[in-house]
Amino acid sequence: MSAITRKILVVGGNGFVGSAVCKIALARGMEVTSISSSGKPYKTPQGHTPAWVERVEWRKADAMNPESYADILPSVDAVVHTVGTLLDNTQYKQKMQDGDLLGFIKYIVGMGGPAPEGQRSAYDILNYESAVRVCETFVASKPVSGLTRVRPFVYVSAEDFNRPLVSARYFETKRQAEQRIEEIVTDHPQYKGVYVRPSIIYHPHNRPITTIPATIFGFSSWVHDAVPSYIPMPASVLRWLGTSVFPTATDKTPSSLNSMANLLSIPPINVDHLAEAICISLDPAKDIRGVVGTRDMHQMIGMSQTGSEEPAANT
Repeated sequence: MSAITRKILVVGGNGFVGSAVCKIALARGMEVTSISSSGKPYKTPQGHTPAWVERVEWRKADAMNPESYADILPSVDAVVHTVGTLLDNTQYKQKMQDGDLLGFIKYIVGMGGPAPEGQRSAYDILNYESAVRVCETFVASKPVSGLTRVRPFVYVSAEDFNRPLVSARYFETKRQAEQRIEEIVTDHPQYKGVYVRPSIIYHPHNRPITTIPATIFGFSSWVHDAVPSYIPMPASVLRWLGTSVFPTATDKTPSSLNSMANLLSIPPINVDHLAEAICISLDPAKDIRGVVGTRDMHQMIGMSQTGSEEPAANT
């Protein structure tokens, strides 16, 4: 990692993905500031505080209120936005953190109930508005003397892999945020957008509830990669049906069959590997920008789909 990238701001640094970004960034020699609604330092699901936590500046701030964090932005080289929600009712996150598989499944299938009545959609607030607001504030900040390189805004988006179990609004708000952020940075040449699209994010210790699905769909992806392309496989059949028979889910969203095909054929990604790819994307020498899919991230960190090492990609 080039020494040019000295300091980053992580939005949601005490969360599952954000904490991994903080940890990897510190290991790469960067200074890290995290903002979150609580401002509390990260703790493992077991309640432990890793040694690296004391090296992060933990700040309480509201992503929707620029005044609560605008003072940080002039001195940072990059911003990484990791806040988001899979379901409109964000209470599912506690079920995942507690390892409550049954409780999490109830929320996935709708038995956990929708968001409280009268409350704005968490999809719109967390997946779209918070990212756009932070990006607008970032490009409006005046860099301190010495920051002359292009400053990245990294947005943790997602592959389209979880419909129809998850609302199409999850996918749509992620893509809308990507589009709006790209419009913002296009008008400001000293900034660039990077949109990482992970599939299933897992970690055997920090999020053990994710291990079983990651194992199942990781094996499915391996099989799809190993079988010659001329042999029909479940993913290719689903994509054909999604394109030719049931082409759209909504005016903005492809058929859910395409999403199911992605689930079967795109490998999961370890949260530490996702964080490593994000930190690599911050390197000015690599000039990574735009959409970065799960397979791209595996190549960036020098990992093949079978888990063996291979040379890292140049972009």
